[in-house]
Amino acid sequence: MGVRLPDGIAEEETLLARSREGDLAAFNALVEAYQGRVYNLCLRMLASPEAAEDAAQEAFLSAYRNIDRFRGTAFRSWLLRIAVNACTDELRRRHRRPQVSLEAGPAAIDGPLEPPDTSGSPEEWALRSEMSRHLQSGLMRLPLDQRAAVVLCDVQGMTYEEIATTLVVSVGTVKSRISRGRARLRRLLLENAELLPQRFRHNIDSEDSEESADPPSSEA
Repeated sequence: MGVRLPDGIAEEETLLARSREGDLAAFNALVEAYQGRVYNLCLRMLASPEAAEDAAQEAFLSAYRNIDRFRGTAFRSWLLRIAVNACTDELRRRHRRPQVSLEAGPAAIDGPLEPPDTSGSPEEWALRSEMSRHLQSGLMRLPLDQRAAVVLCDVQGMTYEEIATTLVVSVGTVKSRISRGRARLRRLLLENAELLPQRFRHNIDSEDSEESADPPSSEA
């Protein structure tokens, strides 16, 4: 009999216990439950569907090999930490070999970092697609620690506390990394403001002004 996807903490804990006993079907159920999140994280971190697939696969293999080491209830945070590490390893390998492109097309990106979709017109869809490319390019210019924090917050929808657990840092450090990363992305938007629909430009300008008015935050 197949294993259903976990629909609560208790069922997830059961699958984890069975996985520790070598039940591959139970671990496959966990993979099915989290593969979208893991792949999306890797895609945003690496900007390459092929590299994201490889990193996601490596993350799940590593999780399976080390499942006995996991203790607690924050399995998602533990798994995403492994995925971040897999992406970091891949990016280090990139620096040791020629790189073709750091930018993924909008069709490869799953998860909004662009202005909200309030119009279905072809013109605005084209603008949002172009913005998606610029935003992904901006993400790739962020330091790895800021990139991971921004993706976990703005794409994965995790709380500061969950991100702190995932990255093994303080909540204050998470807030600092997200604030600095978002500020850099806002500057990218302002540099390409002609791509934004008019109604979004004032909001971006206002947010950037508020950011510059705040004192710089320091990491814990």
